[in-house]
Amino acid sequence: MTVVSQAPTPKKQLGADGRTSVWGHAPLRERSIRYVKGVGPHRMRQLGQVGIETVEDLCYYPPRRYEDRARLLLIRDLKPGELATVRGRVLAKGLRRIARGRTMFEAAIGDSSGIIYGVWFHQPYLGDQVNIGDELILYGRVETRPRLQLIHPEMERVGEDQEEDASLHMGRIVPVYPLISGLSQRWFRQIAWTALERHSEALEEMLPEPLRRARGFPGIAEAVRALHFPSSWEALEAARQRLAFEELFVFQLALAQRRAKTMAGAKPQRYQLDGPLTQGLRRALPFTLTGSQQRVLDELLADLRQPHPMQRLLQGDVGCGKTIVLIFLTAVAVQSGCQVALMAPTELLAEQHARVVGASLAPLGVSVGLLSQGVSPMERRRTAEGVADGRITVVIGTHALLQRHVSFRRLSLVIIDEQHKFGVAQRAHLANKGRTPDVLVVTATPIPRTLALSLYGDLDISTVDELPPGRRPITTRWLREAQREELVAMVREQLRRGRQGYVVYPLVNERSTRELRAASQMAKRLQADVFPEFHVGLLHGQMKPKDKERTMLAFLRGEVHLLVSTVIVEVGLDVSNAAIMVIEHPERFGLAQLHQLRGRIGRGPHPATCAVVSDTTDDGVRQRLEAFVGTTDGFQLAEKDLELRGPGELLGRRQHGWLRFRIANLSRDRSLLESAREEARALSASDPSLHDPSLAALRARLARFRQAPS
Repeated sequence: MTVVSQAPTPKKQLGADGRTSVWGHAPLRERSIRYVKGVGPHRMRQLGQVGIETVEDLCYYPPRRYEDRARLLLIRDLKPGELATVRGRVLAKGLRRIARGRTMFEAAIGDSSGIIYGVWFHQPYLGDQVNIGDELILYGRVETRPRLQLIHPEMERVGEDQEEDASLHMGRIVPVYPLISGLSQRWFRQIAWTALERHSEALEEMLPEPLRRARGFPGIAEAVRALHFPSSWEALEAARQRLAFEELFVFQLALAQRRAKTMAGAKPQRYQLDGPLTQGLRRALPFTLTGSQQRVLDELLADLRQPHPMQRLLQGDVGCGKTIVLIFLTAVAVQSGCQVALMAPTELLAEQHARVVGASLAPLGVSVGLLSQGVSPMERRRTAEGVADGRITVVIGTHALLQRHVSFRRLSLVIIDEQHKFGVAQRAHLANKGRTPDVLVVTATPIPRTLALSLYGDLDISTVDELPPGRRPITTRWLREAQREELVAMVREQLRRGRQGYVVYPLVNERSTRELRAASQMAKRLQADVFPEFHVGLLHGQMKPKDKERTMLAFLRGEVHLLVSTVIVEVGLDVSNAAIMVIEHPERFGLAQLHQLRGRIGRGPHPATCAVVSDTTDDGVRQRLEAFVGTTDGFQLAEKDLELRGPGELLGRRQHGWLRFRIANLSRDRSLLESAREEARALSASDPSLHDPSLAALRARLARFRQAPS
């Protein structure tokens, strides 16, 4: 086995603490990948593009999949579609030109049971490298048309003077890595093997020894070697479990320490939980709170009683009645002499909150202000002045609340709606405008439990899990283009009955004129050719604020019967008379977004129908649409969305940076996450500062974790 040789003169590098350190004694996190044999300056730059800069990075770089090349099969035993490893001798070979000057090299490989053809496109050099009589081992997917063959199989020669090297690629469970163009699997496996042989014993153990032994996890060196070159599938799974747990444990420990820091703080405000505002609000309500709403409200009021600030996530499915809970909480704060800030991600949602909160609290003498780009500069200035001197006690707005000139006299309660559309820093920035305020983050997008424990692991979680009485289930249908006439008839019938509806187009990029034009053109066509007897409106994010407000008010008053819209209506538009929705190009939406859109209808006493229109043949899209049609339970759909798309695509770039796990998989490792959270909280409670000398490596990892951008 070739190993990296020690340089005759120790290389010095700048350590993480800013001091020079001898390369041979530096932690692996400080040892440049440049000093692994086979990595020159060019390769080092390529590895940097996949996030590998140090030896430790390489050790923790996980394969994306594995191929079982341990079993050699006879050619006669091969089955179409399976991945297989065969060994045979080259009986014939040939290189020929195909369309547009491209080439195809093929070789006939035979063993005692039959012949199979290896086929390689655009690799003419193989004609010189593969000779008749060579004995080869091939690995690839078996095809039978037009003959028994392997397309682009991996190939090893038998008897080459590289037995150890060949043993990395054949006759074992072989790792396949996510690489960029220019880095080959064979080369990468070799440097991974070299680095592990030379350095794996220097990896620092992050897990406390009692915890590791209690859970039966292998040591870090053994686990990392098995991650790359497992001796068995069982060894691989044991290694993966240990390394995934470690990632989740470090993450949860950081959250636990952040939570402990919050709990250690004292808030100046004391609340009057029952008073004239809350009593007046209850008397004015035309309904009683559901059991779920009351339970959640009690949890929030219990938080307000505590001497430390509230840090809680409130989630619930669309239409479950979270807003009235927020209004009660707001009333408690105002009757206690405090100010409340509610931040929403869009002008539409902020305006909706301002209308609803104002309708409930303004009659009781509460001043409610709105800060957003849709408000005139003069009105924004007047509102900001009222917030600063305390005349306005409740202010609702968008990112405008974060502007430097917006200050509060006594901000004590911060509510952030649809938190997942903000960054962690924005939550903290708004909270910093008050003196240790209570913070409640709210979402109507049901979050899978694993994501909730990760994104909001420092928060307590409350869930409104009961719909108000009278809410009818929404019928959901998946129609094909051939059923367009049926769809039009269905929409017309609802409009004739006096109901209203939406036609939603995807607008992924607000600057996409092509997509915007599609929505605009459809609005014109529906008005002129399809529904001339009704009023068709258009709503999208690029409209001027006054035009948007005019269209929304017309729809609210029933003057617009059918609203063609982009996803701007995903949250914030609440029209009880809306009973029909058509979603075009549903393949452009995730399950959670489809569910949010569907939640815009069925908010009144009338039966409602949501139709998605797609002729997709994509398996992933089909699974999404089948799940969407099959249930209206947002939490079930959220779990399915996580399973199908993973956290990266589900959360988007802003939040995914906070959850960039290398080995842990949130849709698969739910039980590991629960265990990691329990262990992290227990360790944080028993040794908050991790003073135990055996936890030095863990302290260093946490320090680096906190410095990473979120």
